[in-house]
Amino acid sequence: MTAQSTFQKVVAGLHYRFMLTTIILSVISGSAAAIFLISLEALSELREANLWFIALLPLAGLIIGLTYHHFGATAYKGNELIFEVYRNPKERIRLRTAPLVFIGTLLTHLVGGSAGREGTSVQMSGAFADTFSRWFSFDRSQRRLLLLCGISGGFAAVFGTPWAGAVFALEVMALKKWRFDAVLPVILTAWLSHWVCLAWPVTHSHYQAGPLPDWAWSSLLWVGLLGIASGLTALTFVRSTHLFKKIFQRISYPPYRPFVGGAILALLFLIPGSLRYAGLGLPVIAAAFHEPLLPWDFILKLLFTAFTLGAAFKGGEVTPLFFIGAALGNLLALFIPLPMAMLAALGFVAVFAGATNTPLACWVMGMELFGWEYGLWLGLACGMAYLFSGRYSIYTKQPLSPFRRYLHHKQLLHNRKAGR
Repeated sequence: MTAQSTFQKVVAGLHYRFMLTTIILSVISGSAAAIFLISLEALSELREANLWFIALLPLAGLIIGLTYHHFGATAYKGNELIFEVYRNPKERIRLRTAPLVFIGTLLTHLVGGSAGREGTSVQMSGAFADTFSRWFSFDRSQRRLLLLCGISGGFAAVFGTPWAGAVFALEVMALKKWRFDAVLPVILTAWLSHWVCLAWPVTHSHYQAGPLPDWAWSSLLWVGLLGIASGLTALTFVRSTHLFKKIFQRISYPPYRPFVGGAILALLFLIPGSLRYAGLGLPVIAAAFHEPLLPWDFILKLLFTAFTLGAAFKGGEVTPLFFIGAALGNLLALFIPLPMAMLAALGFVAVFAGATNTPLACWVMGMELFGWEYGLWLGLACGMAYLFSGRYSIYTKQPLSPFRRYLHHKQLLHNRKAGR
């Protein structure tokens, strides 16, 4: 491919009507993410001041279940619907998905459900993108491109990491053929959404990973071991979430699933010390960088989150994965002769990389959050987590990455030769 043809493909996505749409999408997505973050912070503080709200988990679950059952259409699929729409143009993301997931996630956090926030922002932005593509009569290729822009804008705005948002949108779809026409629109949407979100009174969480230790080859080995542990932890989280979903699907009437799950969660939160696993858990994440946590923090947060999402409460997985990864790195500081803050930072992104099969996006996110000087260590940790987490992902509809497809193809050939 010549440089001229590559350049032509890059600028192909800059059609004026499409770019005008992405600007509108960025303003709406960034504003929606900001309103969501402001509301989420206010409701989380309200819950902390009124811990009896935890007793409302069954009622909140029933409200969420009934709302999605009667008005949600396909919105109950969450992020999986985005993958379906990208592959099948007959599917669509209804605009009602945005307010449904917005209210559902806020209600989940108001009563202490252990869930995240990125799924909400991405789903809202995806709903706006797919709606605009129908309103402006875009063809299938432009519709897919706008959907990628929606993913990047929603992710970038909610975390304040525009470069990671752009890479995440391209990587999570595991495109068989690189879409050069998507590069500039996706990057521009991520940055515009990020700037729009910051124009509101929003502050993103910042963590201090501290200075790096002196260089030593042995440090590579230790970071590689942390990456392996992160990958196995990510695999445990994914399989646990899928297991709880299968268990709750045995309840034939869908609204009863979060009702029953909420009742069980409310009882579990009666256990002394368990409330540290409610909601996002941002204070615990911050503490993981400078003070020892409880050794079982990472596994209990994993189970509480897997149970909450498996019971069909609304929210994302990423912030709980940050909690799990940072707590894992904090625990490994007892055995690995590297700074606690460094290990917490590496675990923070590595578990996320393993659970989403997006090591490049997590590598970039880590550098945006902790500094570009962490690039080598972040790349090693995310790469090892990706390799050891297997082909499973929190997004069940996510296609296999090119590397995973290559390994799958090799395994098929091996099985065929072996007569299996």
